[in-house]
Amino acid sequence: MAQHSFHDQINNLPCFEELPKLPNLPKGCTWGLWDKGSRDELGTLNLLTPDTVKNAGTEIRAGITVSLNWSLDKPKIPVFGRKMLSHKIIDNSTFSSSASFDDELSFNTQSGSQWDGLRHAVYRDQNLLYNGVTKQEIMGPDSTDVLGLNKWHDKGGIVGRGVLIDYVAYAERHGIEYSATECHAISHADLDAAAEAQGLTFKQGDILLVRSGLTKWFNEASDEDRDSYFTNPLKAAVGIAPTHETVSWVWDHHFSAVAGDTLAWEHVPYSTNTLSFHTYLLAFWGTPIGELWDLENLAEICYKLGRYSFFLSSVPLNVPGGVASPPNAVAVF
Repeated sequence: MAQHSFHDQINNLPCFEELPKLPNLPKGCTWGLWDKGSRDELGTLNLLTPDTVKNAGTEIRAGITVSLNWSLDKPKIPVFGRKMLSHKIIDNSTFSSSASFDDELSFNTQSGSQWDGLRHAVYRDQNLLYNGVTKQEIMGPDSTDVLGLNKWHDKGGIVGRGVLIDYVAYAERHGIEYSATECHAISHADLDAAAEAQGLTFKQGDILLVRSGLTKWFNEASDEDRDSYFTNPLKAAVGIAPTHETVSWVWDHHFSAVAGDTLAWEHVPYSTNTLSFHTYLLAFWGTPIGELWDLENLAEICYKLGRYSFFLSSVPLNVPGGVASPPNAVAVF
């Protein structure tokens, strides 16, 4: 697919409507876009060039740091039947002369705050992952570490300019009533309006964070309400609507990655009359998706400082062939 490569035109990337239509694939698939002599495994993380990262460093002016990670024990009951955290502390003095402690962790990497990596979601019509990678390459007898988290580490992690759209605050100011535990759809027009209200402008390669309110709801809910929500198989949650216009909006801003504080970044249940954002972001564009991030302190600091951009550094687990990971993310102002 090298004939479709725009690798050498990184400062003149096509808009959604200009993307070439690839054979037997829906409009908007970018396979081959970043190929240059070999099959690309980074997708839009290619936008985090040395110049982009260097320019992001100018966001560090106040010396304030904010963790963007929920504690690993949240939620107590992970969604979709995933394994909850098991934390074991080991007293080494019980079997050696060492007066020390170790600990062991066991958990599903998508049980709480997380990055969905490029091995997570397939284009279901063809059972293919980003850039045409097959399921056999992931789990078959001839499997490799293709699209694994280690490829992000080879690049140096996910580091660049982060931007926050605080939809919760925007909705409160404009009388938009919704529940974070219902299928409330956020459109591209909502995102534009909220960003404009914040005085926020975007740059190519930005890491887009959207605060839509699910972790806020969790912090304020009773234990009974939390348990009822996370054990309900008919789950719903606020999120971005994968309409053609909003999908185009996301691509046309050329974000390197996206993340939020809700279950799936996009609304749940997924739309049935369009492809999901998981398909576009992970399978078609190679764009990491962050879910269930803790954006509460970040929103407070952004409001106090009067700016919604910052330096963002994320170093996921360095697991060869890894599918997903806690983000280990921090914002620096």
